[in-house]
Amino acid sequence: MHALSEFDHEINQVADILKSSSDIFVVTGAGISADSGLPTYRGFGGLYDQKETEDGIPIEKALSGPMFESNPQLTWKYLAEIEEGARGAKHNRAHEVLAEMEQKFKRFWILTQNIDGFHTTAGSKNVIEIHGNMHRMICSQCPFNCIYADYSNFKMPPLCPDCSSMIRPDVVLFEEQLPPHQINVLYRETEKPFDLVISIGTTSYFPYIAEPIYQARQMGIPTVEINPGRTEVSGAVDIKLPLRAAETLNEIWHRYQSA
Repeated sequence: MHALSEFDHEINQVADILKSSSDIFVVTGAGISADSGLPTYRGFGGLYDQKETEDGIPIEKALSGPMFESNPQLTWKYLAEIEEGARGAKHNRAHEVLAEMEQKFKRFWILTQNIDGFHTTAGSKNVIEIHGNMHRMICSQCPFNCIYADYSNFKMPPLCPDCSSMIRPDVVLFEEQLPPHQINVLYRETEKPFDLVISIGTTSYFPYIAEPIYQARQMGIPTVEINPGRTEVSGAVDIKLPLRAAETLNEIWHRYQSA
């Protein structure tokens, strides 16, 4: 693992860019929650990195819309596994720094793949939860919805208390459509250029996650990636910091504030 001191110049560069910026766009993935004790699912040290689940199928298939339709018990098995791994965890310094940044800059938005809700618990308001929130439960047949802190009391698969149909987390499973409202907010905000785009802790596997970086590059807007591993956008960014999110963001923010 690289040390912060190895990238002193690059960290100063990012802090300097922030000083001349008013509009910031940040893209986050599972890596930003790694310092909260949550495992990533792909990429560097990923829970399902380059391997199949114990049922012999890729995690993408187990957590897909078609699988939920045909075998909800299997999908719920892995939903519960992910939730149990996250249970008791909370947002970390990386989430806090981004929430503090939102208070400082004129326009600040976060696009997150994460379903843990940590950005909002840390205080961020302008968050596009493109894949939903694992603690918000909805019924597949009726209007029932409710927030559940954890899944520990669920009988698997859990049923709706109102109509006895299957309930599920309000998240986007693989092969399902992204939520229209979140997409509309994303398009609305990225229509106007930002001064800086930062990618944190995501492999940028999905095109809509990588697009803000590519779009910024085409427009000559500075781009930064904070990620220990190499990703889909590593070769496209202006500044690559192969470091963990919490300590790196904290140091960047410290240098920005100290100037």
